[in-house]
Amino acid sequence: MIQVRHIPILFLFLLLFSCKETISPLSGKLVDLQGIEGNEEYLSSPFFAAGDRVYMVGHQDGSFPDLGWHVEGEMGGIWNHPIKLMDGFTAAVLLENQQYCLDNANLFINYPIGNKHLFFNTIPGIEVERFQFVPDGKEGLIIDFTFRNVDNKTLNFDFEFTGHTDLMPVWLGERANMVDHEDILEFDASRQAWRGKDQGNEWYVLFGANSKPKAYDKESSTYCNYDPRGKGSTGKLLYGLKLNPGSSQTLRFFIAGSYKKKQELEKTFDLLRANAEHYLDDKIQHYQQISGKSKLTIEDKKLEQAFEWVKYNTEWLVREVPEFGRGLGAGMPDYPWWFGVDNEYTLKGAIATGRKDLVYNTIELIHKLSESNGNGRIIHEVSTNGVVFNPGNINETPQFASLIWWVFQWTGDKEFLARYYPTIKKGLKWLMEENDEDGNLFPDGYGMMEIHGLESEMIDVATYTQRAFDDASKMAAFMGEEEQAKEYRAVADKLAQKINEEFWVEAFNSFADFIGTTSQALHLIDAAIVRADTLKKPWAVEELLSTKKRISKYPKDKKQGFVIFHNWVVNTPMEMGIADKEKAIRALDKGSRFVNPFGVFVTGIDRDESAEKEDGSFAGSKVFSYTGAVMTLPTGVQAIAENNYGRPDKALDYLQRITRSFGFALPGSIYEVSPDYGMMTQAWNLYSYAVPIITQFFGIQPQAHLKMVNIRPQLPETWNKVSLENVIIGENVLNVTYSQSSEGLIAEISQDQEDWEIRFNLENQGYNFLKLNGTDLELSPDAEISLHIKGKKNRIEIKK
Repeated sequence: MIQVRHIPILFLFLLLFSCKETISPLSGKLVDLQGIEGNEEYLSSPFFAAGDRVYMVGHQDGSFPDLGWHVEGEMGGIWNHPIKLMDGFTAAVLLENQQYCLDNANLFINYPIGNKHLFFNTIPGIEVERFQFVPDGKEGLIIDFTFRNVDNKTLNFDFEFTGHTDLMPVWLGERANMVDHEDILEFDASRQAWRGKDQGNEWYVLFGANSKPKAYDKESSTYCNYDPRGKGSTGKLLYGLKLNPGSSQTLRFFIAGSYKKKQELEKTFDLLRANAEHYLDDKIQHYQQISGKSKLTIEDKKLEQAFEWVKYNTEWLVREVPEFGRGLGAGMPDYPWWFGVDNEYTLKGAIATGRKDLVYNTIELIHKLSESNGNGRIIHEVSTNGVVFNPGNINETPQFASLIWWVFQWTGDKEFLARYYPTIKKGLKWLMEENDEDGNLFPDGYGMMEIHGLESEMIDVATYTQRAFDDASKMAAFMGEEEQAKEYRAVADKLAQKINEEFWVEAFNSFADFIGTTSQALHLIDAAIVRADTLKKPWAVEELLSTKKRISKYPKDKKQGFVIFHNWVVNTPMEMGIADKEKAIRALDKGSRFVNPFGVFVTGIDRDESAEKEDGSFAGSKVFSYTGAVMTLPTGVQAIAENNYGRPDKALDYLQRITRSFGFALPGSIYEVSPDYGMMTQAWNLYSYAVPIITQFFGIQPQAHLKMVNIRPQLPETWNKVSLENVIIGENVLNVTYSQSSEGLIAEISQDQEDWEIRFNLENQGYNFLKLNGTDLELSPDAEISLHIKGKKNRIEIKK
């Protein structure tokens, strides 16, 4: 029997057009997939259909308004980086001389692999379902419109699909000599589709359906009121449909793009048309594999669901441009390109959730793009055309070093470590020799807080530098460079001491935002007073005025730590576990003041006394700004910090705050700014969930290069029966189940590699009895529980 996949694509295409094609809607394959319904009040807010080559951004109601600010108003639509293909499309039904535009959906449903818009009462007697997905690895997308006759009579109607091309370059295109020109359209008769081309570039888009249109027009009026900006063109396709009572019919549309060749464009279009169902099956299978790795089961089903979908969200942000590589973007819709620091957080969570492929690809991409610096400095932001916008903030170089060591511990890949170790050495040299003007071991310059004027010695830069030298000392020892290891260790130890002494501000029970001179501090205080007063934060104004009065008496060139903004980065010494415990607890308690129900304020002085009562949307500024923002990353950092000092219940509280934003505006996603501002999906959310859950609550901390897994659980009090399955560590796969009660703890640990050592440690909280696989072991009530075990299955019982 001849297999369809062996028929030449062009022949198959002609064969399909030669007969009246009846197809089943692709959404029929979603029966076993979890979909999440959106909220009616957010139908006029963004969603996106994700793919690694192409993606589409529109509104949940089915429309495509101008949105975004990096390229103002142009970050929506359909993108095939490094170019945009279309502003979007309009769809309308003409029934009995009435026109109905499909831009006001009654319901939006998000799936891990695509999205659905439902129109229940837009058209008399007809319900419409629009479903779309983007095949991975393909420069195109597929859209089904399914029409159902819910009337008691036969209905004849026309369906108009109008594509709005806008072939234009990505952000910073002008720096890469990418110049936008007017688009031209021509009709491809063999494919019954419109083909658009930028007049000055080999940039193409092609859109059409599985059926032959009854008519097609260019630059003509449409049923929908839509006037996008840009230099694009408009192509209309009109189809006649007939539906008997109770029947349905599906029209399937294909949109393909290329920024290279017309032949590639046509090949993609033909492949999409011939393999739609196959591509959807592949995508479903891929996301099922993602779901199955580091699979969490807990009694808090909202948190469990959020953790699962954050893994999906991460995959949504993968951006591949073959000329540069494949890697994780930062956020949609305005940060689809590549960032150093975003990935230095996110990839720690990605490797813990089994995404070695994504981690390796992204690190290689960031490393390759950073090589243009020539000194080991790690880039901050690069557009998908390869243009580096920011060669790197000061924190990114040390954080890269720690990321590499973290990943190595999970994989045990010696070649991986050897590849990046030379860059780490070079970067640490650059960090200290070119950015520490006074030689006090604290590099100067912007860290995570890019506040104008706040580029002195920052607490997060100092903290991440300390951690980098600590990790680099371990790398050097592993690489056999003992003297280098000693040098790095000496710097790390000295920095830990200096951070605890020089950044600590006793009067505030907090680590300082920065170390600088009195003159610098006074200048920043004046700016902060204006900010706090504008935002109507009287307590902050009062505190700042008091601080100003006190330090005005200091010598102008006196250098010390200052607490002005209460920025979230003051918690990084606890995040990295280097704060003295007594200071850490005081600082964490102080940090707990700067929260609202969704998490931690980016800048503490933005909090007001009503913060704990807020439960609505974020009131962002008209000009895009993070002023007044509560963000997921600071909240995740606080959770990790609490766990580091033995307070898992407080850590869980922060995760539950983040989870309140889950699905708030975009079903299945968590916004960058809680609950509904900024990027609708943000990569580093994975750090905020995976690190505290996997490495701290479940306590899984691998040393894969030693064929060893350290496990030190610290469960929140409410976690009675929990499990984590299919945790991939090097060549091993780990499964852990905990049963916790007032009487004690039962841990069931299984692994694929029986020769790997499990080192199980637990603080003894009054336990008197210990069993390993049914055998009683001696247990001293005063000693920490510590077991070194091997084998594929082990059961540990600890009781009071």
